Amino acid sequence: MHPSHLETLVLVAPNSCISFEMTETMVTATTCPNPAERSNGEATGVRSSVEDVFDDTYKEREGPKPPMQIVWRNVILMGFLHIGALYGFTVLPSASVLTLAWSAVCFLISALGVTAGAHRLWSHRSYKASVPLRVFLAFANSMAFQNDVYEWARDHRVHHKYSETDADPHNAVRGFFFSHIGWLLVRKHPDVIEKGKKLELADLRADKVVMFQRKHYKLSVLLICFGVPMLVPWYMWGESLWVAYFVPGLLRYTVVLNSTWLVNSAAHMWGNRPYDKTINPRENKFVSFSAIGEGFHNYHHTFPFDYSTSEFGYKVNLTTCFIDLMCFLGLASDRKKASREVVHARIQRTGDGSPRSG
Repeated sequence: MHPSHLETLVLVAPNSCISFEMTETMVTATTCPNPAERSNGEATGVRSSVEDVFDDTYKEREGPKPPMQIVWRNVILMGFLHIGALYGFTVLPSASVLTLAWSAVCFLISALGVTAGAHRLWSHRSYKASVPLRVFLAFANSMAFQNDVYEWARDHRVHHKYSETDADPHNAVRGFFFSHIGWLLVRKHPDVIEKGKKLELADLRADKVVMFQRKHYKLSVLLICFGVPMLVPWYMWGESLWVAYFVPGLLRYTVVLNSTWLVNSAAHMWGNRPYDKTINPRENKFVSFSAIGEGFHNYHHTFPFDYSTSEFGYKVNLTTCFIDLMCFLGLASDRKKASREVVHARIQRTGDGSPRSG
């Protein structure tokens, strides 16, 4: 259940401002010079063209649920991946300090490809990025290897629009294991497929960087997710290929995967709900740390357009630091942010009364 409401948002970006009268699915904008363009969708007075707002008209189908179809190929691949990652832990003592530092760099790049790229930029359009920044984020997203940007953003918009229903790709109501990794080991529920096909994704198809990455995704994953992390330490400082493959390669990749998956699982189950007690997503500090800022999840599902996904800016939020740095360098602009007044009003109306993460 998502309560309908009418609020006024003030969103501030460099040299621009915009005031929105907003309901859950409709926004009407009054713009100042050089306006920021969207909040929960295009600020044109019509329904959002970025469909990331919960649809409370959706009803699950009556009758028995369709049988779960296990994808055994995925089960086997995920099993081998995690076994390889566990072995990677055993060879950590053999890795040089430079290799460990490089693994951390690869983790950060991979994570930003998901958080700043596929999530905050392409799924929610919460800020604008220049071509060089979009190229870097697409590169980083391939290093993360969590499906191409187009597919990731499509599924994430479906997740927000139909959260905790049969049409949610990783519906947390089905339990921790399903929402964490199980959803990748079975065929999608028919409603996930149906609703995904109906989404308007013209903004993604119009982005040449997104479509180039999608066209060359398999090759980019082979080179960027596994080749670059392994070959750089081998070539630059003589690390063994064995250690380079298992530490900055498999282990780093698996840690990034599970850090992202915790947003879908742990952050939908454990934590408080200071902004909206009627929805499942929670504020989870551990997830905020492991997923570089994505654990303020009750806030994020309440204000999905906010580029920081948090009320508190930089606090436990490396992704916000990165986006702000890109804005300082002139590579990003038009960050969308919910006003303090709107946030506090929402807390009073729908929050659970618990302390916020800040």
